[in-house]
Amino acid sequence: MKLEKFFINSNNTIYESMKAIDKSGSKCLIVIDNNHKLKGTISDGDLRRSIIDGKKITTKISNIYNKNPKYVYFDKKNKKLIKDIFLKDYLDLLPVLNDKKQVIDIIKIDDIFNDKNTAKKLKIKLPVVIMAGGFGKRLKPFTDILPKPLIPINNVPVIDHIIENFNNNGVNKFIISLNYKSKIMRAYFEEMKKNIEIEFVEEKKPLGTIGSLSLLEKKIPKSFFLTNCDVLIDYNYEEILNSHLFNKNKITIVACSKSFQVPYGNCKIDSDGNLLNIEEKPNYKVLINTGMYVIDKEIIKFIPKNTKFDINNLIKILKDKKIKIGVFPISYQNWLDVGQWNEYKKTIDIFNEKIK
Repeated sequence: MKLEKFFINSNNTIYESMKAIDKSGSKCLIVIDNNHKLKGTISDGDLRRSIIDGKKITTKISNIYNKNPKYVYFDKKNKKLIKDIFLKDYLDLLPVLNDKKQVIDIIKIDDIFNDKNTAKKLKIKLPVVIMAGGFGKRLKPFTDILPKPLIPINNVPVIDHIIENFNNNGVNKFIISLNYKSKIMRAYFEEMKKNIEIEFVEEKKPLGTIGSLSLLEKKIPKSFFLTNCDVLIDYNYEEILNSHLFNKNKITIVACSKSFQVPYGNCKIDSDGNLLNIEEKPNYKVLINTGMYVIDKEIIKFIPKNTKFDINNLIKILKDKKIKIGVFPISYQNWLDVGQWNEYKKTIDIFNEKIK
């Protein structure tokens, strides 16, 4: 294991730290000085919160990182102590120091627990609504035969991966909204033997990306997770929920940061059509809606019954009424979209890489 990929300097920027986290495959970096002495740690959550607070991605992390990190000394470490630290403080990695407080090793949670998901299993006592009734037109011809939620990733349907991710975060109740090829979906789940509760709600006609929530008002508690059936989010769902509750949002949209480079020169002009300058192949950074949300039950009253209704329609109504909507940014690395063939193929490659 190359330790350098987990190190960052306090003079680095938010953007540089985000790139380093993506490259490391971890959700945390160790902040060191030029002599490899421990200064602190910075997590993807720290970076995300700084962006929400309005800091620019060019801001240095010197006032963002955690200056009171957990650590162990090389000559005093033992497995019980380390395990207790991981379980109590919910860490992703732990620095190991010598007597000069230099970082000489790193312990990852995988090194301590054989099953990372078991070690970090959470208790989210909320249901998850999975929107699984769409036609999946972007995945034709597969969806001419089978519904989109059954598209396989390493011989396992994508909806099983979604359920497993939530179940590993402590969720055991799922409500699945059906329409297109609903009999096939029901038949598939009848064959499953899992220690989870699954309930179906069937649309009599297509109700759009969020219209079927109007059928669920009596089936869900105060808050719930909502996810599309073609997205996989690798993240701590409890942190998403806590952010939703702490900020008193009525909807929290899970979004991921992504860069797009325009392959052409961008001509900037003034109001009279005169050229100001040409920006060669500009790069734009945007936050993409991943298709996962935390929603408060009271929002359902704004969704018309038995009417096709999409998430953008709901967002517009809530914005007009000045109802609080939050965004929870995650890294592009933590989001997989299998709703179209080019992204599906990338997902297969990523899963194959993990197996190697």
